Amino acid sequence: MSTTTADVSERDEQLVALLRVPVRTALAERADTIRRSLPPRPTDVRARHAWLCSLDEDQARRAALLDQLDALCGHLDGRPAPGYDPGDPLPAAALEEADGFVGQTFAALIAEYRARWGVSAG
Repeated sequence: MSTTTADVSERDEQLVALLRVPVRTALAERADTIRRSLPPRPTDVRARHAWLCSLDEDQARRAALLDQLDALCGHLDGRPAPGYDPGDPLPAAALEEADGFVGQTFAALIAEYRARWGVSAG
């Protein structure tokens, strides 16, 4: 989804403002839970490769999700993530990953945002 200033209504801006923090919080909490469930991830490139190779299938899947959640958190913080439109304030992937991890009020706001922008739910 691509957005421009001319395309963004006042309600859309309100939805982004209302959703950015709870969506980011949900993603960060999920990332922290996954991070704690995995062996410590080295920062050195070679050690990181060895770490990835040492993970079992389930751990590798969670490590990949952790990377995605970290990238989406960065995107919501203003550091565009690779593969996502830098002008998209709430990528569909962020909304999808937040589903089920935000309260009913925010879930309703996410549904409204998706309906307004034609964003599918996964």
